[in-house]
Amino acid sequence: VQLQASGGGLVQAGGSLRLSCTGSGFSLDDYAIGWFRQAPGKEREFVAGISSGGTVKLYADSVKGRFTISRDNAKRTVFLQMNSLKPDDTAVYYCAADRTISGVVSRSEKGYDYWGQGTQVTVSS
Repeated sequence: VQLQASGGGLVQAGGSLRLSCTGSGFSLDDYAIGWFRQAPGKEREFVAGISSGGTVKLYADSVKGRFTISRDNAKRTVFLQMNSLKPDDTAVYYCAADRTISGVVSRSEKGYDYWGQGTQVTVSS
């Protein structure tokens, strides 16, 4: 089982990035997917999550209205569209997979079984 997060980079405040999380070695559509981030000196925090069927989406209050999570199970990929980026969004972003029942998304990293390696997002002011 492997998860690969990609799409990070350097962007100016107000800009946009789209992160991708690709799965291999398992059926991505059986898993809820969460995005987490960790800034230097801070604990890892939940950003957004989507249920296995895509019907339930959760967001952290800090990104609500700016970030959108979506998935394309045929392509085994989950996306995190990030708009109106702020310097406070600077962090390493991780995707994680949770084999749970349909319609459930966990905000806790303890609920996730597999993790990708992370992709750096840097937002300059």
